[in-house]
Amino acid sequence: MSDNIKLAVIIGSTREGRFGPVPAAWIADEARRHGGFDVDVVDLLELELPVHLTNDSDAHPQVKSLSTRLHEADAFIVVTPEYNHSYPASLKAAIDHYQSEWHTKPVGFVSYGGMVGGQRAVEHLRQIFPEVHALTVRDTIGLVNYWTLLDENGRFADAAALDGAAKGMLGQLAWWGRALRSARLETAYAA
Repeated sequence: MSDNIKLAVIIGSTREGRFGPVPAAWIADEARRHGGFDVDVVDLLELELPVHLTNDSDAHPQVKSLSTRLHEADAFIVVTPEYNHSYPASLKAAIDHYQSEWHTKPVGFVSYGGMVGGQRAVEHLRQIFPEVHALTVRDTIGLVNYWTLLDENGRFADAAALDGAAKGMLGQLAWWGRALRSARLETAYAA
């Protein structure tokens, strides 16, 4: 069995013209460079989940597919914008529909927005994830006024400035991911 942490990077926005794929690709590359991670980028838009997720939705192939991908993950990074001081409804629906898939796994955040870089969305998510028995790591990455951070090619102009933040968060995810994976293998979790 590989010691690598299976990391799911979740793009939370499904809006047209969204920025989420840019930081998701960046943090996925950072995780690969960091080492010790097998990365799966989960785009909620591409999954085309049903608008209203119910217990009957579990038969939907995309709902099953996402369940499998979340179950297989040892850790998560949620990439989220801040919409109206919170996070997108598409992300809330995905969190709420699944339960055991999140249990005893660490969650990190890459947020983006205006003056506070999406941190109000992260504050709300920090209150939600413990309800599905997930642990949020301390360090986050907030992209303040994200549209000013890009070069003419649509990449981060000063990616080196973000490297330290990425290394810190990825280090925490790796540690918690391994510790919690070991605990899950040794003892059944009492939800």
